[in-house]
Amino acid sequence: MAPELKLEKRLLRLVARASSDFRLIEPGDRIVVAVSGGKDSLSLLHLLDLLGRRTPFRFSLIALTLDQGQPGFPAERLERYYQERNFDYRLLREDTYALVRAKIPPGKSYCSFCSRLRRAILYRAAAELGATKLALGHHADDAIETLLLNLFFAGQLKSMPPRLRSDDGRNLVIRPLVYCWEKDLSAYAEARDFPIVSCGVCSSQPELERRRVKALVRELAATNPQLPAHLLASLGNVRPTHLLDRGLWRRLGIHEARAAE
Repeated sequence: MAPELKLEKRLLRLVARASSDFRLIEPGDRIVVAVSGGKDSLSLLHLLDLLGRRTPFRFSLIALTLDQGQPGFPAERLERYYQERNFDYRLLREDTYALVRAKIPPGKSYCSFCSRLRRAILYRAAAELGATKLALGHHADDAIETLLLNLFFAGQLKSMPPRLRSDDGRNLVIRPLVYCWEKDLSAYAEARDFPIVSCGVCSSQPELERRRVKALVRELAATNPQLPAHLLASLGNVRPTHLLDRGLWRRLGIHEARAAE
């Protein structure tokens, strides 16, 4: 079997496992896939399309791409790809780039504000399209980096849930790549020659906290290769009795920790 097919088979198995573990893809789903044009979202779209041909039930996909008005964004390149592959798709254009530049002072990161605007637009569009799920391309590296970001900079013990109900209740957000590693998705995107589109806004930004955390994980993994896998495993191996969240203790009816736990 060709290396790219072996990689594809492994990624498909991980997506199917995530779906089974967290009920991400269900019969009759109408899934809107948020496709930014990066390696992760294009891999997600392709893997979900392949998975749909193998599952014993039917679900449908709509690729949704948002052109945020950043200079040089090649929306037509992605549109050609969707048409060539016979994907159902929608292209939206809302100039959030101008708004972000107007609101954020020079030298400050655009990412947080930009992502909030993008998420609001995607949520609204998914609801208008009658989606049962909105699929995002966050992967295992994103999950562990978010865990560390919250620990280091927010004083919170949380990460990215694989299945999330939006604040307004209208959208169910899923992350089918939660067990997939970024290096594998990069290799897969290269092997499949996806029409990758990079974010011109993010690449122009100074060093950000997420990049620093990513570099830290990479540095530690150089001497302990299992460290990323251990971080990911910790998200599914929680011991509430050994944490200091009093509200959690009350909700779970915990009165004391047991040494054996």
